[in-house]
Amino acid sequence: MNRDMMSKLAQMQEQLAKAQEEIENRVAEATAGGGAVKVEITGNYEIKSLKIDPDAVVPDDMGMLEDLVIAALNEALNTVKGFHNEGLGGLTGGLGLPDLGIPGLGGAPGGGAPGGGGVPGNRAARRAQKGR
Repeated sequence: MNRDMMSKLAQMQEQLAKAQEEIENRVAEATAGGGAVKVEITGNYEIKSLKIDPDAVVPDDMGMLEDLVIAALNEALNTVKGFHNEGLGGLTGGLGLPDLGIPGLGGAPGGGAPGGGGVPGNRAARRAQKGR
């Protein structure tokens, strides 16, 4: 490899490390059930907090609470995926690489933008979508 190529690779490596650090420091917040459940997840996919309104706890309908927690978690995870796609996607643009379907490298099939189409994966999300 020539020096110019090595220099570009080193520069890209620095940009990648910086982008990854910025992503890891971001926090995605999501709610479900009109704020009855609130979750925060870091860009490193770690749950930072989970808050549940005591009024949302109905012993006879724990399934609904479970669905609300899942809906909030999935929404926050989709936001974090968006952080990765937006933060890392531009770094591979100049390499001419094909779409490898790797999250965070842009254009990944099924990765999509947060809040994209598709059928929600749980009852609470489907109910919320029907109410639109």
